Amino acid sequence: MPWSDLALLAAIGAGMAVVSAVGTHLALAYALRRGMVDEPGERRSHSAATPRGGGVGIMVACLVMLMAIAASDAHPLSWVLIATGLLLVAVSGWWDDHRPLQAWPRLLVHAIAAALLGWACWLQGASPLAALAGSALALGLVNAWNFMDGIDGLAASQALLCGLGLALVLSGPWAALGVAVAGACLGFLPSNLPRAKVFLGDVGSGALGYLIAVLLAAGFAQRPITDWTVLLLAPMAMLVDTGFTLCWRMRRGERWWHAHVQHLFQRRSRRHGHARVTIAYALWTLGAIGLMLVLTGQPATLALFTSIAAFLAGGLVWRYLHGAGESATEGFGS
Repeated sequence: MPWSDLALLAAIGAGMAVVSAVGTHLALAYALRRGMVDEPGERRSHSAATPRGGGVGIMVACLVMLMAIAASDAHPLSWVLIATGLLLVAVSGWWDDHRPLQAWPRLLVHAIAAALLGWACWLQGASPLAALAGSALALGLVNAWNFMDGIDGLAASQALLCGLGLALVLSGPWAALGVAVAGACLGFLPSNLPRAKVFLGDVGSGALGYLIAVLLAAGFAQRPITDWTVLLLAPMAMLVDTGFTLCWRMRRGERWWHAHVQHLFQRRSRRHGHARVTIAYALWTLGAIGLMLVLTGQPATLALFTSIAAFLAGGLVWRYLHGAGESATEGFGS
């Protein structure tokens, strides 16, 4: 990549970090005025009352980036559709940060946003299957990032790494969007680490899930179906913990859509603290992104089976660590 392109991407990342940091500061002040504070409780992993909704700064930064791309693109409608989907997800989250919003209206909004992403992919030349997969990803990752936003720094650091990792395998405006996502997360993280001054809130976690789905959908549109599992290695940690925890709770007959503290990251954070778990997940994601980069361009069969094996190995680690230190009845197969 030419130095001029690297300089432009660095400037984009830095600019988005500044916009996000300012937005986070303003959102923190707003949350304190409005009393938007998460109190400690049995279904939460923090021990001190903390304002929520700080992720609005990330959303604004990435929305600015999307509209800038739309303004410079010969076919802006697809970017406008993506921006609209992001705004819908963020607004429903912002509403929920102010007052609880029932699960089904929120899911309906997410479904509309996911459909907009699929439409945008189709306009960008994606196959119908790739467009449908992009929609499914949006619906899944919006909720995955929401579920995984439970300890200091985890959701934002995971999105930062995923954004950078996917930017390395994408091109043009998609790479710029990946860097923008990473920069926006970087601007937020000082307010969320090492002890959170403000939480992302649903406005931020949902927006991040949607943005990572957008980047993955772009990769799906550009690559054959045999490469899709390779791209999914980037958010592997989030997918494995969310997916296996969801299956575990459904198997036990629990109301899986309700708040809980049964994710692997939540169980481990009770034993090891937030910082260590966030770092461990970051190392997991860095390893998965490294494998993604190694497999990119490799023969399709090798890439497919290696990435599937990586997910199976992640599932085995989840099963072992999820039950470690807990009662025997808490295992996945119980």
